[in-house]
Amino acid sequence: MDLKALIIGCGRVGSSIALQLHQEGWDVTVVDENEDALSRLGENWPGTFIVGHGMDADLLREAGIEDADAVIVATDGDNTNIIIGQVAQKRFDVRCVVVRVLDPARAKFYKERGLDTVCPTRVAIDELMEAARTCAIPVPQQTAEEVAG
Repeated sequence: MDLKALIIGCGRVGSSIALQLHQEGWDVTVVDENEDALSRLGENWPGTFIVGHGMDADLLREAGIEDADAVIVATDGDNTNIIIGQVAQKRFDVRCVVVRVLDPARAKFYKERGLDTVCPTRVAIDELMEAARTCAIPVPQQTAEEVAG
């Protein structure tokens, strides 16, 4: 069974996801406003690349949203991502929609309302806090006598 992914946004995140899903055997279509973003996918990109805005419903249809198993929205704008995610979920009835939202409060707000959000800012905060706590708490050193026991 071929799984189909539609990725909106071909920056560092979107292009990396597109390449990884393709390697896993997915049929991948990428949409980006900037035609130059195609270069992030490499010279031999075998998937589909469509130049246009992800908020254009006709373009989403052309990109295959009606047959998509997953829609990943990773443009550089939270508002854009949230709107496209909601359109994919509510208008096109895509079951698996994942949206990048940089603002932790907004990511939480929309997640509580049923939109699957990923917040890199929240992940960074959590990871940095954990790293700071880990390196700030001294680990007791055992003496030679304690090791020899």
